[in-house]
Amino acid sequence: MDLIKAVVLGTIQGLTEFLPISSSAHLRIFPDLFGWGDPGAAFTAVIQIGTELAVLIYFRKDIWRIGRAWVLSLFKPEWRGQFDARMGWFIIIGSLPIVVLGVLLKDIIEDDFRNLWIIGTTLIVMGIVLGLADRFSSDDREIRQITIKDAVLMGMAQALALIPGVSRSGATISMGRVLGFQREAATRYAFLLAIPAVVGAGLFELKEIPGGDNAYGWGPTIVATVVSFLVGYAAIAWLLRYVSTNSYTPFVIYRVALGTATLLLVSAGVLTA
Repeated sequence: MDLIKAVVLGTIQGLTEFLPISSSAHLRIFPDLFGWGDPGAAFTAVIQIGTELAVLIYFRKDIWRIGRAWVLSLFKPEWRGQFDARMGWFIIIGSLPIVVLGVLLKDIIEDDFRNLWIIGTTLIVMGIVLGLADRFSSDDREIRQITIKDAVLMGMAQALALIPGVSRSGATISMGRVLGFQREAATRYAFLLAIPAVVGAGLFELKEIPGGDNAYGWGPTIVATVVSFLVGYAAIAWLLRYVSTNSYTPFVIYRVALGTATLLLVSAGVLTA
């Protein structure tokens, strides 16, 4: 039975990690709705490694180019003005807020922040923020125009995703849109920025899998991770094609609807906060 649950949860993770609808919220809400209980923050963090592996493979050429340029810039001054070298620093700097706050607030994140009252509210509020940012922001900046200020601001936005329901990609994309980046540019940078934080969090929580804050053992966790990778890879390709010609409005509507339904179900006692 745990393996069936793992396949379902891995599919949910793969479908929701890259869409701006919060995978952590879905992994908290739907298991409870199915009567499975909260799978735990450790399980959630570890299976996200699967979706980040999908990012690493999908963007392997970009990552190799950025990593190579960044390393060369450490030793060769002529490389320091290259865009890819600067992008390496932007990703590192942008990752610092979520890493620092993730370590400092670990206990609060794993306990208090997983409350469904909080999750339902953040789904609604951040959904509205995404909608407003997408609707009223300019659309004239490409990813090559990113600056250190942009990296810091988008990194701070990403840190909000420590609260389930916010959505790592949603928060980063919202800030990117506010800063005037095109939808595809904001989405692509959100994917790249998430790599250090998600992989780091997953590795940090590995020790919690055999017991600790995890409802499943190694077997189901590995199955869920593999499934999340396969589904997540397909989701990346679809989302990048979608945002090149469409707005985020369907995701905004979905977030508000899910958040509202969650709050109503908690009020009715169907879900346990």
